[in-house]
Amino acid sequence: MIKEIISALLILLGAIFMLISSIGMIRLPDFYIRNSASTKAVVLGVSLILLGVGIHYDDILIFIEIFAIIFFIYLISPLAAHIVSRAAVITKVEFWKKTNLDDLDRRKEELPD
Repeated sequence: MIKEIISALLILLGAIFMLISSIGMIRLPDFYIRNSASTKAVVLGVSLILLGVGIHYDDILIFIEIFAIIFFIYLISPLAAHIVSRAAVITKVEFWKKTNLDDLDRRKEELPD
């Protein structure tokens, strides 16, 4: 009984983080902030959902697979978000008007034309 409650709470919490991420994708002002919100909240949401599934099934092989999946998500997701954001900067996707671009201006000489 306790196992099912913990599993359900983790899956529900993960779904809430995914919902927050999807709301952020709609409501946030520019591409870069949306990219950040989707990366962080989705990674946490997927991790919580997978942990809930692992607790529900209570099998060591499933836990090993889940931890491998979570490891690769944590490894690849920030890298993918960085690559997509860098490509957006290079292709001159507009920033939100309130974004502080001082650091970017210092690095612009290093970007390819």
